[in-house]
Amino acid sequence: MSQADPGPKPVPGSDQDQQHSGQRSEVRIQLNDAQATSGYANFCHVTATPEEVVLYFGFNTQPVGATPTLNVPIHHREVLNYYAAKRLLAALHATIQRYEATFGPLELDPRQRQRRPQETSAPKQGD
Repeated sequence: MSQADPGPKPVPGSDQDQQHSGQRSEVRIQLNDAQATSGYANFCHVTATPEEVVLYFGFNTQPVGATPTLNVPIHHREVLNYYAAKRLLAALHATIQRYEATFGPLELDPRQRQRRPQETSAPKQGD
């Protein structure tokens, strides 16, 4: 026997769920990346409107200071509302903090980055 469908259940963590249960419940997110494409970006440009934040991702093949004008092909544009942008900011901040706690600070200015000490080569014969 089938039972009558009581209607859609509130999504855990939603306003409707909070009103229904009177408390906030934890939301589990399951990612489905079957349709996702991957790419690499070493360049990101951020612009915004009063309603949205727009991120442009591209690949800069020109070294810093090589030419007065950089021509960076943009491969992907992502448009976020400000709430999603703030959540992204928090997630990126936490990720960078964990990385720096493990590997040390990241220097953004390539001219200020410490170069890795070169491995000492074995002495040549006859030295």
